Amino acid sequence: MRGASHRPSLIETARDIRLFRLGGEIIVVSCDSCGGIGPKPLDKVRVDGYTVGRFTARVALMEALSVGAEPICLANTLTVEPRPTGTQIIKGIRHEIEQAQLDSRIIMTYSTEKNIPVRQTGLGVTVVGTATAKSLRIGRCRPGDAIVAIGLPHVGDEVVAAEKRQRIADTRDVRSLLNCHFVNEVIPVGSQGILHEAQIIAEDSNLRFALRPNLDIDIRKSAGPGTVVLCACPDSRLRELSVLVEKPANLIGVLS
Repeated sequence: MRGASHRPSLIETARDIRLFRLGGEIIVVSCDSCGGIGPKPLDKVRVDGYTVGRFTARVALMEALSVGAEPICLANTLTVEPRPTGTQIIKGIRHEIEQAQLDSRIIMTYSTEKNIPVRQTGLGVTVVGTATAKSLRIGRCRPGDAIVAIGLPHVGDEVVAAEKRQRIADTRDVRSLLNCHFVNEVIPVGSQGILHEAQIIAEDSNLRFALRPNLDIDIRKSAGPGTVVLCACPDSRLRELSVLVEKPANLIGVLS
């Protein structure tokens, strides 16, 4: 029988991911799903399978990367036929793996619907990654840290056009922020909006979030497939941060 040291123990976090300590490693599990978006007759938002794969994989990858994990496996559950839609989606997923600066040979497993004709697109992506106690980027915020939103919230039909205009965040932005020594934490924003994720990042560090008044950005709007990334850094570094990123940046509040 394995000893207790070999049993995974859950690491508490307010984030929408799961962290397990296993021996000297931390296992990080993140996921995202997409439904009713794609090229099929009953889809509400019409885009090609390649785009569906890109954005769904992007969310799960951003969640894992933002806490300092390196993804080692992507599991993809596709409720579509293998060809042509399944093939298109997988191509989009592989594109996001490359954009995230990951090894293109990363382990990927997937399943498609081979028995029943499908008229609406569905997809789930689960990312498994590893981190160490030193690399884990949770609970590192400090009193006085500014919370900055990189990118603007977009959802549904808005997303593709916003990406072309460089208005939304992506995995490259997450990488750039994590590589910046004065950025304490990063968290992607999804369907629950900027305000929710700002409160989450504060909770993990046992701090409070104070909202800046008269904002020009909708802090309650869904950011869809992670179109916004929040970062926490000292307010004395805001000018440097604005040079680091090429997407819209908005100071939304401060931690105390």
